[in-house]
Amino acid sequence: MRLRIILLATMACFLSLSQAQIKIGIIGLDTSHAIAFTKFLNGDDKKEEFKDFKIVAAYPYGSKTIKSSFDRIPGYIEQVKGLGVEIVPSIAELLKKVDYVMLETNDGNLHLEQAYEVFKAGKPMFIDKPLGATLAQSIAIYQLARDYNVPIFSSSALRFVPQNQKLRKGEYGKILGADCYSPASREKSHPDFGWYGIHGVETLFTIMGTGCVSVNRMSAEGTDVVVGLWGDGRIGTFRGRRTGKSIYGGTAFTDKGAEPVGPYQGYEVLLTEILNFFKTRIAPVPEEETLEIFTFMEASNESKRNEGRIILMEDTYRKGLAEAKKLLSELK
Repeated sequence: MRLRIILLATMACFLSLSQAQIKIGIIGLDTSHAIAFTKFLNGDDKKEEFKDFKIVAAYPYGSKTIKSSFDRIPGYIEQVKGLGVEIVPSIAELLKKVDYVMLETNDGNLHLEQAYEVFKAGKPMFIDKPLGATLAQSIAIYQLARDYNVPIFSSSALRFVPQNQKLRKGEYGKILGADCYSPASREKSHPDFGWYGIHGVETLFTIMGTGCVSVNRMSAEGTDVVVGLWGDGRIGTFRGRRTGKSIYGGTAFTDKGAEPVGPYQGYEVLLTEILNFFKTRIAPVPEEETLEIFTFMEASNESKRNEGRIILMEDTYRKGLAEAKKLLSELK
């Protein structure tokens, strides 16, 4: 009888835990991503696979200097409040109320400081693009994540488009090279591609994987073309476009032929990966790959400053690492 009572109590405890709602907090209501994620998780038409998750609180700031971002904040506050989200006055208050964090602040320059608060609280976190505004900031964020033993990841939604995942997994054959493109609008507070071109660069690395060793870039007012040489002899290119229609895609070249790279298909594919990460605490994108993306972008900027000269990725990363150490010493 006593054993039966213990078993029933254990089962009740397990069911209680499995049915407990997972509470998510958002930092930054200056991006449409925050609204999209809240609608998916708090809306009346919520999908069954999202039922265990809810966004319960949000700290709205957020860029205070980028007009296209901070102008959105008042309206976005009202939208998420209408979906049952509590607006809190600080990150510290947010962290008291949530299990996991989505750092959505549009300004990558704020991510290091904001992420530091989350790390100290030990909350696993998704950091929306860009991980940091610069390579050095991105290296510093990962270093803090290791110091505090807090799992994180960052990604563009383009990575998880089904077609791109099929290409990555070799379903169309061995990848021999790829040409990818995306919009690449500039923001003066961020190095080139860190603000928006990162979508196309992330697509390129999704298809090609890591291993890029050198980069060079041709740049014009409306277009940039960056060529990367991989250590195994493959070549991948990124075309950043600032004129014409905003489109995403490309071509992947395999040993069996050529296949289209998947276009943008919304935020749900990314949200699914974020929620799985919150459940498992296993990042779907490794640190090595994310930092190689930022090294690629910074090397391309160095090439632009040097009239298209070929830049070694190793040299660029070494400089970023030195700068990251300075940032961390100042932060702590």
